[in-house]
Amino acid sequence: MIRPGQVIVLCALALLTMGVVMVQSAGMQVTPLSDGMNPTESAAVSGVSAQSLLTSRTSLYLVVALGAMVLASRLPVRRFAERLDKVVWFRPGGDLGLLVIGSITLVAIVLSVYIPGIRREVNGATRWVNLHLPGLESVQPSEIAKWTIIGMIAWYASRLASYPSNRLHRFWSGLFPAVAAIGVVAFAVVLEDLGTGVLMVTACTIVLLGAGARVRHFAAFVPIGAFGVVMAIMTSPYRVARITAFLDPYADPKGEGYHMIQSLATVSGGGVFGRGIGHGLQKFGYLPEDTTDFLFAVVCEEIGLVGAIIVVALYAGIVWTGTHIIVRERNTLLKLVTLGIVATFCVQALINLMVVTGLGPTKGIALPLISSGGTGWILTAFMLGVVVSIDRTREPSIAEDYADEFAEGFAERTLRDGDPMIAVPDRAQLFGAIAAGEERPEPAEMQRLLVDREVEFKPRVRVRPKPMQTENPERIDQEEYEQLLFHDD
Repeated sequence: MIRPGQVIVLCALALLTMGVVMVQSAGMQVTPLSDGMNPTESAAVSGVSAQSLLTSRTSLYLVVALGAMVLASRLPVRRFAERLDKVVWFRPGGDLGLLVIGSITLVAIVLSVYIPGIRREVNGATRWVNLHLPGLESVQPSEIAKWTIIGMIAWYASRLASYPSNRLHRFWSGLFPAVAAIGVVAFAVVLEDLGTGVLMVTACTIVLLGAGARVRHFAAFVPIGAFGVVMAIMTSPYRVARITAFLDPYADPKGEGYHMIQSLATVSGGGVFGRGIGHGLQKFGYLPEDTTDFLFAVVCEEIGLVGAIIVVALYAGIVWTGTHIIVRERNTLLKLVTLGIVATFCVQALINLMVVTGLGPTKGIALPLISSGGTGWILTAFMLGVVVSIDRTREPSIAEDYADEFAEGFAERTLRDGDPMIAVPDRAQLFGAIAAGEERPEPAEMQRLLVDREVEFKPRVRVRPKPMQTENPERIDQEEYEQLLFHDD
């Protein structure tokens, strides 16, 4: 039987492969016409071919991303999570100390984009740091902070939730330090990247709510967060222009509204089955950022509605499978880490799809595992590999362990006081009965069942004992069943 983690790997591999092909297609260039050249002889310089795909930089990113996913999937994350609480320095008050240290470290990483000599500016935005490494020229610090803060908040929330009374239910000594840490890091990110900052806050909020934080406590932070977003927009003229262009893109069709107009034209130009890979038209100087932010529009144009549905289905498969892993996970820390990873992945994909289809203002949020970007591919694949490792090392619950065993031995009964009996040698058998679909006892009855070693248990199903034969081998009624039990032929 295929495991949920394997489904995530297959979906991620499909998205990465599609990303390599579509980035190569969107990056095609056309040979300029020379004097005396027939216009019909103009051909693409770099088209989509097996050679171009294998020798492209995106193929290198694909290999590194897959390696990162495999590496993460083999990490002993469960052993690490179990030993984390045993470190004496974390008790007491160490959780708050680590939260402060982690926040300061993340702020320093994010602000490294302002260091002269290593900062890199693209399209007026300073979001990258030059590394000058082979195959990895630069890195985006906000990407590192986006994933790291998920682990930090998940750990802090799991620590507070481990107390007899969940300390996240408290405002000042529980929720407030976590929200303050998120706010400080998000503020540093928003200085250059509002979209990533909003994504980070949303994912961390989901983690805290999943850990048991009260919704009414978050209500106190809503006005502060809304004020911060409004101020971030109003203090940046280009952000104000993007909002106005979203409300009416045709008011400035050659300016701020150009991105949205061309994106919608590209999406609608593919029809149901698309123009074919490599045969799109909008990428030739019409659609801006066609290999990054608006790559999904190229997918719609060249593969059509069918390709768009496939992409959305792959994302939905990862989110659905990740949710399944979250529900089955019993370790609080690993549950919250998985929740944060899945939430970040889902919200990021949703924001990009909304922007490309005109449902949101233009933002520099890449489509996970598809849009060109080595840092994004590698880090996202690594985090999905962590989810795979959590699923791979998960131990089945008691009910899952004994459900099959209980169902197979269901006909083996004992008799007491003339009624059918079931021997319950330990608690595991009881949970196996519940998992097998039997009637769930009331709380008081459940307590008695857990104490007694041999108890009465009247199942709803009818079982035909194998040694006994009846006239109708398919079904027997209750009277005949009792006769078979109490009369020895």
